[in-house]
Amino acid sequence: DVQLQASGGGLVQAGGSLRLSCTASGFIFDHYSIGWFRQAPGKEREGVSCFDNGVSSSYYSDSVKGRFTISSDNAKNTVYLQMNSLQPEDAAIYYCAAIKTPLGLEFSWPEDRLYDYWGQGTQVTVSS
Repeated sequence: DVQLQASGGGLVQAGGSLRLSCTASGFIFDHYSIGWFRQAPGKEREGVSCFDNGVSSSYYSDSVKGRFTISSDNAKNTVYLQMNSLQPEDAAIYYCAAIKTPLGLEFSWPEDRLYDYWGQGTQVTVSS
């Protein structure tokens, strides 16, 4: 069975840091790229970052660029999202998702409908 296990969420003060992990099983990890999405109450789900396993590149939304860093440990089938300088507007449920790496992922990665598998989400709460 395919599984994506997201973990690492929690409560942090504004300006603090968290590291999320997404561990995958049930598919050939090297053939897939992993994206992180988030959804706050009353808002649409938005793409936060993606690690493109095809070209070992990282992509970020403008709202997190310079504060978040995505990385991949293919030996552990795990992608990490290091989140620094967290702000209350970063509070959301964070989901990881896997997409069989297509051409042009650098342009399409924020489109959640393209992803094949989804994890269960991990809550991030930021207090001001």
